[in-house]
Amino acid sequence: MSSAAVEVPRVDSPPFDRWPWGRRTFVMGIINVTPDSFSGDGLVDRLEEVVERARAMVEAGADILDVGGESTRPGHTPVPAEEELRRVIPAIRAIRAALPDIPISIDTSKAVVAEAALAAGATMINDVRGLTGDPAMASLAAQAGVPVVIMHDLEIRRPEELIPRLVRELAQRIDRALAAGVKWERIIIDPGFGFGKEPELNLLLLRRLRAVTVLGRPLLVGTSRKRTIGYVLGTPPEDRLEGTAATVALAIANGADIVRVHDVAAMVRVVRMSDAVVRGTW
Repeated sequence: MSSAAVEVPRVDSPPFDRWPWGRRTFVMGIINVTPDSFSGDGLVDRLEEVVERARAMVEAGADILDVGGESTRPGHTPVPAEEELRRVIPAIRAIRAALPDIPISIDTSKAVVAEAALAAGATMINDVRGLTGDPAMASLAAQAGVPVVIMHDLEIRRPEELIPRLVRELAQRIDRALAAGVKWERIIIDPGFGFGKEPELNLLLLRRLRAVTVLGRPLLVGTSRKRTIGYVLGTPPEDRLEGTAATVALAIANGADIVRVHDVAAMVRVVRMSDAVVRGTW
């Protein structure tokens, strides 16, 4: 990572720290530029389709686009930084050129990838390792001054440990970010549905999600098409729309501020209906 401040392109959407948290739920659309996405939606080396999908998501109501170039599914093969850069940078540049106003998140745990992505047009960092995978990530996020998603990805096996450990370990990661200079207002937390947790604990996490809001930061939840839904319904990833809809609605009822989804058009409707019930807004 370079020592110079990162130049982040201006995006003409409400500044992150003035987004109306609590008044509505935001939708993050997933754009995978990988060959091995668990849900079969990878678009590596297919820039025209990347832009088409990005446009469709925005037209359907996505508030943020999340671009990732390394699968994090169980048993995935780690991708070198050079290959991850080759995948994500052209995609981010193409999306930014086509959609100059949409916030773009870079889904990576590598500081060098995040830095290049910010220079290419990304305006947010989504780190599934919660700033622990790369010692330079926290300082990069602080220098760039962009929003950063801090996720929990540590293994938890015992139900009685789930919420105490989630809260404690996310708090430690928040402290790490603050110590590096990340502003409190720029932090989002993600409890890591499906990361280090077996299906039964993921279901418990949704039931107990409200407890995680004690940390005082906006809460991002990503359940879309995940294995826990297949565990319950017995369906493959491409046939988990209704399961995803149920988990999105329940996440919102239990405190989620952002939902990360593949099927934006359908989930925007779920979000709108859920917000009407939970928040009284739509």
